[in-house]
Amino acid sequence: MTHLDNALAHYYDVLKRAMNDYQRSPEFEPSENFLPAFDLPVLDSTMEKFLQPSGIGITELGDQGSCSLHLLNLMSNPGTRTTKTFGSMINVARAVNHIRTTGERVFIISPSSGNKATALRNAVERAVSVGLVSDTELQIATAVPEASRHKLWSSGLSDDPRLRELNPMAVLPCEVPVHVKLMIAEFMSRHTDEFHQRYGIRLWHTLELRNYMVADMVRALAEHDLMPVTGRGRTHAHAVSSALGLLGLQFGHRELAKAGVGLPALQLLLVQHLGTPDMVLGLYHDSFDMDLVPKYHRGADGLYRQDEDPHFPAVTFDPEEHLDATFYSRTPVTSPRINKVIRENGGGGIVVSLYECLQRYNEIRDMLATSVSLPADPRRLREWSLVMALTGVLNGIERGVIADREILVHASGSYGEDDYRVLSPADSVRIDGVEDFYQVVRHAAEAG
Repeated sequence: MTHLDNALAHYYDVLKRAMNDYQRSPEFEPSENFLPAFDLPVLDSTMEKFLQPSGIGITELGDQGSCSLHLLNLMSNPGTRTTKTFGSMINVARAVNHIRTTGERVFIISPSSGNKATALRNAVERAVSVGLVSDTELQIATAVPEASRHKLWSSGLSDDPRLRELNPMAVLPCEVPVHVKLMIAEFMSRHTDEFHQRYGIRLWHTLELRNYMVADMVRALAEHDLMPVTGRGRTHAHAVSSALGLLGLQFGHRELAKAGVGLPALQLLLVQHLGTPDMVLGLYHDSFDMDLVPKYHRGADGLYRQDEDPHFPAVTFDPEEHLDATFYSRTPVTSPRINKVIRENGGGGIVVSLYECLQRYNEIRDMLATSVSLPADPRRLREWSLVMALTGVLNGIERGVIADREILVHASGSYGEDDYRVLSPADSVRIDGVEDFYQVVRHAAEAG
């Protein structure tokens, strides 16, 4: 395995320059909402300490058919075990820069299916604990759907009563997870100006693609430094909801090309699950219509099967299953951009089922034995992103969706019951809508 410790500090100057250039580029559109400058504080010892958990590694996983598999491990932070660390730390660093430059308080507001909330809270906690900011200069309020409660991590922000009051976690009992995003958008449109005028606080809705894109270019930088070019085609495989990480990867490839640094053509393999297969549908049908999902037929053994489309599961327990709450985005606006990359450079998409993941589970666990630890009992797994990605890759090789390539699998998330403490219901706040969330954020603002 090749590994790069503290990748964000290692590439800090490159990221800072890319952010500055991006902000001045024609493609940058001004925002009607508050947006901290795309700039970072000076990289001193305190900032290096803050960024410490941002390691990246690449591991060879061996050959499968005509393909050679490699793992891009983006899960080095033990406080998150997901790739959300990179974007979250850069966002918090931008907030710190704004606070130091203007003296204004910043209050991050974010909807999440769980992992983004964990990573942003982890980054805010680290910024406060290492002394980049005080606990009242930078705060965060996150909102997640009830279905994601099991994915919420306890941390210093929940264990300490003062920090818990300043940084609330709200849970919305909605049947459709995307309602959390809609609720936050409504809250921001109603109350952003009020919080600035009343409390001098800048509410920052961090969900925009550009807030994560530049940070995710570290994937391309690490690919260049840690994985030699062999002349074979290379496919990046990723379990995706809206593929923000892959757009960051594309941004990194573009920046390297500007500097005269070559990488293999950017080919992508999108892996999704049956609950939200929108990007795969969009790729092959230019439509998100769920009627385009192949029809499944129940067999005598109770399993559902189809053999019409190799890009969808051959077997599933339930054609309407939701394998993991992480993947809940519907009709993602990123789909056309990703489709363009795949249609120009090659690649594809594949959907997996829980049944297929379980059938592959021991094979994947053995494959990852030297790099990532999976629980022996798959029922103890709480984040399925990595298992989904590898299941999609192995199925894709068997079905001829991909062949004769290097495949770099993006390990974007994997954790089990033993890797974290689930946030106690007593440490979160149940809300029923925008007005409840407003009261939660206002209380936290006034407590600061």
